[in-house]
Amino acid sequence: MIPSPGFSSEPTWRPRPEAHDDDAPRHVGGGPRLLKTQECVRPAGRGRGRGRGGRAPPRRGSPVGCQGPTGHRAASVGALPRGLRCCPSRRHLCTPQAGPPPPPPRPRPFHAGPWLWSSAPSKDALVKLRRRTGYSFVNCKKALEACGGDLKQAESWLHKQAQKEGWSRAAKLHGRKTKEGLIGLLQDGNATVLVEVNCETDFVSRNLKFQQLVQQVALGTLLHCQNLKDQLSTYSKGFLNSSELSELPAGPEKEGCLKDQLALAIGKLGENMTLKRAAWVKVPAGFYVGSYVHGAMHSSSLHNLELGKYGALVVCETSERKASLEDLGRRLGQHVVGMAPLSVGSLDDEPGGEAETKMLSQPYLLDPSITLGQYVQPQGVSVVDFVRFECGEGEEAAETE
Repeated sequence: MIPSPGFSSEPTWRPRPEAHDDDAPRHVGGGPRLLKTQECVRPAGRGRGRGRGGRAPPRRGSPVGCQGPTGHRAASVGALPRGLRCCPSRRHLCTPQAGPPPPPPRPRPFHAGPWLWSSAPSKDALVKLRRRTGYSFVNCKKALEACGGDLKQAESWLHKQAQKEGWSRAAKLHGRKTKEGLIGLLQDGNATVLVEVNCETDFVSRNLKFQQLVQQVALGTLLHCQNLKDQLSTYSKGFLNSSELSELPAGPEKEGCLKDQLALAIGKLGENMTLKRAAWVKVPAGFYVGSYVHGAMHSSSLHNLELGKYGALVVCETSERKASLEDLGRRLGQHVVGMAPLSVGSLDDEPGGEAETKMLSQPYLLDPSITLGQYVQPQGVSVVDFVRFECGEGEEAAETE
């Protein structure tokens, strides 16, 4: 651009004398420095007035600035942003340029597993399965999701998983001593059973789940006794050891054997347990079975089952059915539990000596002044046989040996 006549190609910049360095703006870019208050010095030989093009020069001390060689008026430095405080002709060099817009965010991949497509189990189904099985809501939800909401399939799925866990835990706990437990007594019609189930601690024996296991063992033994098709002319008595008891069916409402129910209980309670033994007695007409459980515990959920630490069955023969037989059978069972006879004996046995282990010659528990035979004879009842269970007596004998 050709400069105006009378002006030099380079403008002369002169700061006012009172201006200090602290008042000077920062030098931005490569252009000349600008002050807040500047004056443009006209070269000698030119008068004051309008210059070429009809433009008046800025007055002394004007904050607008001066007219540079390009013919553009500089804007007020104090009114501009700091990034634009430079020479107007070079403003484009200092103006921040907006870059290209950032690329849009990439969509995150969504992985949908098969469980997302299956419908969630309803609350009613969860509650029903929980009440049927007793397992936690988390396990019931897993079972319903795995079986598509079918309650029967979910229940069987839960039992299979629990059996796997129970068998693995039973294998780990195998060999631990089981001194505690319960004696279970169950009577139905002419059949009566006595079972013993052991555990490690008395705390677990008071647990309802353990008591339900004793109930299942008693029911399995009772069904076994009732299924025996014998023409009874007299009473019959039988015993089942641990292995025989474990192979009995669990019952019509349960799947598998009693050993499967044992594994389930071990998995739930976390203690070693054993199905110790069972005894059953079946009598025809003309016989009566008296029973007693020491410290009997009754529960509405266990129906007719009696639980305790000691139990006894006494088989009596009578010519007629009397209303007092139930009370008599209970007292005979108390005597068997308290005196622990080894055999029945006879009414002719003399007290003392070896006869102390015979039931009829022992002093009667509730009246030691007479023998048990003397107490029974006036009742019109003859004692034929008896069974006595004491919880943990086999374990104590094994430790003594």
